[in-house]
Amino acid sequence: MSEPVKGPASYFPSIEKKYGRPIAEWKDLIRASPLTKHMELVTWLKTEHGLGHGHASALVAHTLAEDK
Repeated sequence: MSEPVKGPASYFPSIEKKYGRPIAEWKDLIRASPLTKHMELVTWLKTEHGLGHGHASALVAHTLAEDK
């Protein structure tokens, strides 16, 4: 049996379903942004792309951790 997905990635299926874009596309947008701080990116995703706070925060946290 596989382990259940935990942490920010646990939001990914609902993000894709709700906003209609694959996670890779959201990560590309985050990486292309001139912003670099977590909360700046979260606010940008919320205002420019209409994401909810939890979804935006999960995407940013996962992307920034991946890029370290």
